[in-house]
Amino acid sequence: MLPALSQICTLHAPLEKDVEDYAAGHVEAIELWLGKVEGWLKDRRPSDLKELLAKHGIAAPVASFQGGLLISQGDARREHWNHFEKRLALLAELGVGTLVVAGDIHGPLDQAALDRINVSLTQAAQKAQAAGVRLALEFQAPATLGNNLQTAVALVEQVGSPSLGLCFDVFHYYAGPSKEEDLGLLTPENLFHVQFCDIVAVPREMAADADRVLPGDGDFRLEPIVERLRAIGYTGAVSIESMNPQLWQIPPRQFGEIAITALRKVLGLASM
Repeated sequence: MLPALSQICTLHAPLEKDVEDYAAGHVEAIELWLGKVEGWLKDRRPSDLKELLAKHGIAAPVASFQGGLLISQGDARREHWNHFEKRLALLAELGVGTLVVAGDIHGPLDQAALDRINVSLTQAAQKAQAAGVRLALEFQAPATLGNNLQTAVALVEQVGSPSLGLCFDVFHYYAGPSKEEDLGLLTPENLFHVQFCDIVAVPREMAADADRVLPGDGDFRLEPIVERLRAIGYTGAVSIESMNPQLWQIPPRQFGEIAITALRKVLGLASM
């Protein structure tokens, strides 16, 4: 397993600060936050970002996130898909192997919508494969469909593409209706990315992204998840993803040191 930090954890810090300070805090890999990356690249080239990462010895195996692909229609759909294709080209140029795709399926569903979801996932996987990028579908607790691990696995299996797998977000796993036995559905073939966090004293039904804290500081039972990752020999990235405004106030250097130490402890990896 490769411990990593998502740039969303220090959302308000400049991109260079993330990279420099995370590296100084013994972080070896980051999950790129595409909104921040695209803003930084407005007056720079992708090669500048590759050089920055290489200079500080930081790997960027995964980027987050692409939304709007699965159920959108009309002009909104065209806009999302155009953006998606540009991002695939960018990630291919940067050498980022995996893109997280949000399972943002909301609202009432009919058969036409279900068919559209399957077609969308199939087409997205085809485009990703052509670009040399994998897609990691993130099931989301508030979704109308695909709000749990079991259904997300079924959606991926229905497409049957080696370029489409799962993003396992611990927050959505616990906040939604997933069950511990669903962990048995995770395999080396379908698990492309993992995101960790924790929640303190908040009922699942009321948990929000802003409640996310560092793994090991809350109430989630992370041990069964880590055990499953070990059992299947998972070697991909495990990143901390937190949208907690209080954590955003911590300087990247300090946050990086504390967060990566907490993550390595939870994963049972030796400290740096």
